[in-house]
This record gives sequence, C-alpha cells and structure tokens, in this order.
Amino acid sequence: MATYISLSRFTDQGMRTVKDTAKRAAAVQQAAKTMGVEMTQIYWTLGHYDLVIVVEAADEQAATAFMLTVASAGNVRVQTMRAFNRDEITEILGKVR
Repeated sequence: MATYISLSRFTDQGMRTVKDTAKRAAAVQQAAKTMGVEMTQIYWTLGHYDLVIVVEAADEQAATAFMLTVASAGNVRVQTMRAFNRDEITEILGKVR
C-alpha cells in the first residue's frame, strides 16, 4: 500500500458547516473503505491548512479517485502528496547513481 498525505483547506461551504466536520470525516473514512482506500489519520490543524489527512491506497488511481471524491463534495480543497516511509526511501536511494 502506498501512503499519501493530503493538506486540505475548508472552502466557504466547509466553513459554513464547520460544526459538522467530525461527522463528515467519519463518513469520508467509511466511504474510503468502499474505494479500497484506508484513511489512517486525520488531524485538524491551525495555520495555512485546516486538515492533514493520511491515506493508504493500493495505487495512484485509487488515491486520486478518493481525493477527487472528497474534493467534489465542496467542503475542502486538497493538495495531495505521495509519502515514502524509511524502507521505501532506502530502496529508492539504492537505485540512485
């Protein structure tokens, strides 16, 4: 499974209904499972981003479909990055010439 980190910001719509954010997160976590994605962590943050979401997906297509589904609901804008753990980056670095 590949890991992805999504930095998210509330839209105006998301801010108007911010009191429902924990409920929405639970619903999104359940929906992720139906898409073959596991939302392993969610953090509400202060600063430039409102949420940091960590997901694991079998491939880029599943992760992308999931993030597009989340964003299309209109409550957040997402910026998603592929993340590598220590073992993965060690393997990658072993291929560097």
